[in-house]
Amino acid sequence: MSKQTTVAGPEVTELEDLARRARAHIVRTIAGAHGGHLGGPLSVIDLLIALYFRVLNIRPDEPDWPDRDRCVLSKGHSSIALYTTLAMRGYFPIEELGTFDAIDSRLQGHPDMTATPGIDMSSGSLGLGFSGALGIAMGARAAGKDFTTYAVLGDGECNEGIVWEAAHAAQRYALDNIVAIVDHNKLQQFGWHGDTLDHRLSPYTGSQLVDRWSAFGWKVFEMDGHDIGDVLATVARARDHVGGPVAVISHTIKGKGISFMENNYQWHARVPTAEELAQALAELGATPAGGRS
Repeated sequence: MSKQTTVAGPEVTELEDLARRARAHIVRTIAGAHGGHLGGPLSVIDLLIALYFRVLNIRPDEPDWPDRDRCVLSKGHSSIALYTTLAMRGYFPIEELGTFDAIDSRLQGHPDMTATPGIDMSSGSLGLGFSGALGIAMGARAAGKDFTTYAVLGDGECNEGIVWEAAHAAQRYALDNIVAIVDHNKLQQFGWHGDTLDHRLSPYTGSQLVDRWSAFGWKVFEMDGHDIGDVLATVARARDHVGGPVAVISHTIKGKGISFMENNYQWHARVPTAEELAQALAELGATPAGGRS
């Protein structure tokens, strides 16, 4: 991973605290809803906090502002991470997280652009969100708009053929207003078994993701997805690249921030017990009702 340029100081410290608080909201919400995903949201939350609080040109009080940057969570099963970020950024009240996945809620298991403020593309079926992001970027060029579209994918999602069809098209059109960021947490719920049924192999190993995006003609950067200074610096480099599309491989840990969830694929979509929730919140320096202990 390249760390030639990083961002440090109070700005990063503030974002790190926001990410810690977001993790607490995520585990509380999944426990309260008795369903949802945890491992992927916890691996991608640092990136989303950095994007929505420092990178994206957006107006939370005007979600449909036509000149805003777009962000598409193609790995839509991690929706609680995006909802948490949007709530903390001011798109809707934090308290609304308590309605997650209820039948009449705006916050469904997968993002719905027709229901939820701040959602730029509905997603859920893997790869389709990325294709939608590509369409947004192509439309922006046709309309003479200069905003950037960011698409956040999972590494397991990159098993889907539609991802590479879109990647090929973006390169052929030389789109330099789209940035694909792959949350490379190296675990997926269903995938290749290791030595035992409880052991999962990474969907991509070594330099495979870098090599494949590069082979499709994308400029590729790598970053530590939990080092917010590295995230800010790398995303800035990606945004400023001209001449073609950019992919960022974000190296992360599934379940990041909670010791017993880290690198354990079983926490892809498991609900914590009361005891596990208490332990998780204690590790995050939070309380069951919210706030910092």
